[in-house]
Order: sequence, then structure tokens, then C-alpha cells
Amino acid sequence: MIDEMRLRDLGVIAEAVLPMGRGFTAITGETGAGKTMVVTGLGLLLGQRADSGAVRSGAPQAVVDGVWIVPSEGPVADRVREAGGDLEPAGDGTAALYVGRTISSEGRSRATVGGRSAPAGVLADLADELVVVHGQSDQLRLKSAAAQRDALDRFGGEPIAEALGAYRKAYERWRAIDRELTTLTTDREARTREAEDLRAALAAIEEAEPQPREDEQLAQRAERLAHAEELRLAAATAHEALSSEDDRPDVASLVGEARRALERAAEQDASLGDLADQVAELGYRAVDLATAIAAYLADLDETGPHELAAVEERRAVLAPLIRAHGSLDAAIELLETGSARLAELDDDGDRVERLTADLEEAASVLDDAAAVLTERRAEAAQGLGDAVTTELRALAMPDARVEVSVTPGAESSAGRDEVTILLAPHPGADPRPVSRGASGGELSRVMLAIEVVIASTDPVPTFVFDEVDAGIGGAAAIEVGRRLARLARSSQVIAVTHLAQVAAFADNHLTVVKASDGSVTASSVRRLDGADREAEMARLLSGSDSEAALTHARELLDSARADHGDAASASASSQARVKTG
Repeated sequence: MIDEMRLRDLGVIAEAVLPMGRGFTAITGETGAGKTMVVTGLGLLLGQRADSGAVRSGAPQAVVDGVWIVPSEGPVADRVREAGGDLEPAGDGTAALYVGRTISSEGRSRATVGGRSAPAGVLADLADELVVVHGQSDQLRLKSAAAQRDALDRFGGEPIAEALGAYRKAYERWRAIDRELTTLTTDREARTREAEDLRAALAAIEEAEPQPREDEQLAQRAERLAHAEELRLAAATAHEALSSEDDRPDVASLVGEARRALERAAEQDASLGDLADQVAELGYRAVDLATAIAAYLADLDETGPHELAAVEERRAVLAPLIRAHGSLDAAIELLETGSARLAELDDDGDRVERLTADLEEAASVLDDAAAVLTERRAEAAQGLGDAVTTELRALAMPDARVEVSVTPGAESSAGRDEVTILLAPHPGADPRPVSRGASGGELSRVMLAIEVVIASTDPVPTFVFDEVDAGIGGAAAIEVGRRLARLARSSQVIAVTHLAQVAAFADNHLTVVKASDGSVTASSVRRLDGADREAEMARLLSGSDSEAALTHARELLDSARADHGDAASASASSQARVKTG
């Protein structure tokens, strides 16, 4: 439930604090005082689209903050933590969730969830678990086939939920197989061409037998062979300098001469012996280098134009693979992976047969699941129609009759049923769809009756009604108030109303009053008790606080309190019977 909401610079409201709490909260006030802004603010906290036009004239931004009391564990807590927010323990397995929304006059919006910035979509996700909002636009929504089907499914509870879950699972499997089969059959030509191209590509790669990095190695080899004479001259010159085969001095002979000179002088200075050893090492190194260069020269002598031609020929074999696949590595990778893809493409004919059989089996499972779902909806439809009819009799529509029709419709992820709520407002009238035959006041009462009935099987933490009493009055208004109070036994109910008959049944009565300058300040939203509440009720009844109006207001409040007492007694008696039964 929502425990408190703060509004600043929203519409005509400069600043307001609204304490909510459990039970039924009625919000009243003069026309234009900003009652509807309360619902607007709540909508912003529930992730609804932000409108810069809601920012109070002259203010840079509008701010809405709220405190929800939610279970410490469950879908709401999980979603908050997933968004990076925190909950504050509130005792008895509950926690306080702080949420906020800021709208700038330029239209920018920012949301916070559990003390952390979050997308407005997170608020919308939480709304699905926290609240149901009904305004006049939501009454119009009841005219849609989807909303009527959803109402029946909520009333049906777990049996319909299980059947719908099984149907959706079967539906998704059928759709997946159908999509795959459609792809195979409609793209058969393209897949055949792909198989032919892949088979040719694999044959070419297999024939060439490329090796990893072979193209790089061949390029290096070709470069060497193309400059063989230059390389031979350089190597021969270096070899001659290190170890000459004629009488010319070379490194080896010069190093040997240096070593011998140092060794002879070492008899007079022992330190020269260490230097002689180092020179000897230099001589060994020169001999090793000369031997290596001689081997390099021998290798060059063995190569010739025929080897260069062979290298270029091999490069010519690999070049088409590189052009076709971008690199030699890619061609080698295709050789490793392409066989599986080719096997898949070659298996198209068998796959079509298998998928066709699978599709028939999936369709049979889907038919069975759809039949079960339709059967359970039909069973629930009778109960929903009877229960709503009973509620309407208590809502000053004593002769009205509601029927819920379940007929074959277009197949979708929600089933194959078209659900239609039919209303016969008086005896002798043929039931007509509420989408065509219900007036505004009738639609309001049908909607309220449905919510009261559904609350017994699918409770919602919080209901918000924005002038659900539009178009009704008198005895019907009293019954609306009584039903809202009944709904508040299991859920928090917040109702913006202009009828005293409805407000009389509230556990918590708030009023929004315009200041003399037309603004609404923090002190202008008050919780009403005693004489103040009687005065507001009198104003709602007659527009004045005359003694006659006050007397009528007191009578209305007394009657509502007595009704509350009878209801509480009946509820306690019922619970006692359950415990002793």
C-alpha cells in the first residue's frame, strides 16, 4: 500500500502532503482544487508518461515522492534490488520503498527507486504488482475485448492461470516450429544455392590443402629467392672476412694472432691472461659464425629459378582462397566448420518432413490446451456474470443482469476465445455488450462491481478510483461507497470523489482546499475528523454548512459507521464459523 505521497509544483498544487494508510481513503475538494492532480501524481510514481504541462506555472519542475509499504521479499523487492535500490525494514515482514519522480518544465523526467536513479520503466514494472488505477478513461478501457478477457481471467484465478500458462507454452512451441518450417520452405532456393556454393568452396579448399600461415611463409620465401644473388654476395663477403681461404688476413687469423700475443705477455702480467681467454672466446665465435654463413651459402647454392617458380605456383593456388574468404585462416576455418552447415543444408528434405510431423503434433497439443482454457473460461464466465449481477443489485441496479460470453475468436497468445461482458439494464432488455450499450454511470458501476468480485480471487494491494461515481447519485452513490468500503477490507482503496455518500464510508478523509490566491499549500491538504469532516460532508451535500446540511451530514456519517460496524461484526462472525467449523 502507499503510506504517504508528497507533491510539489504539480498542476495547481504548490505543495501538499497526503497521508494515506490502510483502508478506504476518500479525497474531496472544490472543483479545480487539484483533486485529480493526486491521481496524476500517483500515475507518475507508477511510471506513466511525464507531461511538462503538469508542471505548475512558473515553477522549474514538479516533484512527486511516495512511500510504499511492500513485502520484504517477493516480486516487488526483487525488482527494486535488480534496479540497484534498497528497502527499509518496516517490521512484520514488510519494508518501506521510497520512490520519486521529477519532471522539468522542458519535459525531462527523472525517476528514483529505493534511493537510486532508475528508468521510469522500473516504476511501471512495480505498478503491475502494486496498484490498479481506475479513472473515466479506464472505464472506457473496460469496453475493449482484451480488458474484458483479462477481467474474466483474474476472476477465474489459479485454474485459468494454469490453463493459460499451458496454452502459452504450447502456442510458443507451435509458433517456433511453424516459423522454422516456413523459413525452410520459403527459402528453399536460397538454401539450395548456399549448399552448392558451400560444397564448391569446401572442395576447392580441400584440393589446395592450405596450412596455417602458409601464405606468409611463401611470401617470405619468394622475397628471399628473388634476391638470391644479392644475398649470396653479402654472405660470401661476410664469410671471406671471417675466414678467408687465401693468404689475405681474416678475422679468425687476426683474433688468433691477438690471443697469442697476449698469452706471451701474460708471463710478465697475469691480468693479460684473462684478456687472452676472452679473445680466444671471440675467435671461437668467429669460427661458428663463419660455419653458419657457409651453410647459408650452401643452401643458396642449392636453390635456383626452379624453386622460385614452384613458390609462385603455390602462391597462385592459394590466392583464390584468400580472395574468396578474406584470409587463408578464414578458408581453413570454413573447412573445419562448413561440413556441419553443409550437412544441415543437405538435410533440408528430411527436416521438412520431421518439422511437418512436429508441427502436427504441436498443433494437436495446442488444440487440447486451447480447449481446456476455453472450458475453464466458460465455467468462470457463469460465476462472474452471476456475482457481478448480485453486486449491481446492491449498486442500485436491481433489475440489471450481466452475462459473460465466451465465443470462438482469433487465435493469439491469450487463447482462442473472445470474451464479451453483456449487460441487460432492465427486465425485458436483451443483453448487449457493455462496449455499446452501457451509459457512463452504468459502466462505472459495472467496473466497480467487477473489481469487488475479482478482489476475492485476485486481490490487489491498492486500488485508486478517480471519480468512479461520475454519473450517479442518491442511493446508487451510497452503494458505491459501501462497495468501496467492502473492497477496502482486503485492499487499500483511494478514491477521488465529489459525493458525500461515497466519502461517508471512508476510514480516512482528506480534503484539498484552494488558498485565496488559487494555489494549494501544504496546509491546504488536511485529514478531516469530527466537526471538520461534518462541515466538508455538508458542503458536498448542499454547497453550504447550514444546520440542515450539517444534520444531514451527521446522519449520513452515522449510517456509514453503523454499516461499518455491521460489516465488521459479520466478518468476525464468519471468521469464527470458519475456525469452529
